[in-house]
Amino acid sequence: MKALHDHEHLATLQRYYAQHRVLPSYARLMEILGYASKSAVKKVLERLETAGMLERTPDGDWAPTERFFERVVANEPVPAGMPVTTLDDGVEQMTIDRYLIQEPGQTVLIRVKGDSMINAGIHSGDLAVVERRHDAQVGEQVVAVVDDQFTLKTLGRDKQGFFLLPANPEFDVIRPNGKLEIFGVVVGLVRRYT
Repeated sequence: MKALHDHEHLATLQRYYAQHRVLPSYARLMEILGYASKSAVKKVLERLETAGMLERTPDGDWAPTERFFERVVANEPVPAGMPVTTLDDGVEQMTIDRYLIQEPGQTVLIRVKGDSMINAGIHSGDLAVVERRHDAQVGEQVVAVVDDQFTLKTLGRDKQGFFLLPANPEFDVIRPNGKLEIFGVVVGLVRRYT
């Protein structure tokens, strides 16, 4: 029942939540945390509440807070060139959601299909984090509606007007026959490697 092990208890709860999308019952918590009494589990939960990781719902249930989803950010970046001796353990905490999304009510995730943006580092299967807005700057990557079809490209402009530029030489520049509307601007990208 020591606070010393609360980081391990938190990790256990985070794993359980990632798998089941709910926090376990007191009976299950006793089993997975290795405690024989409900009161011992309650003390752990209360300490995690004090630390800002859990909160009580209006119904009295335990629920994760935003801090529950925070991950450690290393203080030193990892070089993509020559190796360095060590990385520190990091002290900054952040949620990926907070890092990528500034306007939650205006943000959608759109799965990318195709390889027309491969040279911009956008691959088929990636999730584009798109902030919905109808204006964009030239050079921004946008999700646009061109002649009633959606596409993800870089917005360009010349004497003829706005166009959409792929990041793959095998694809042509798209100039609208009719209307070009901006659905949103790509503000981030999520890719899973496993």
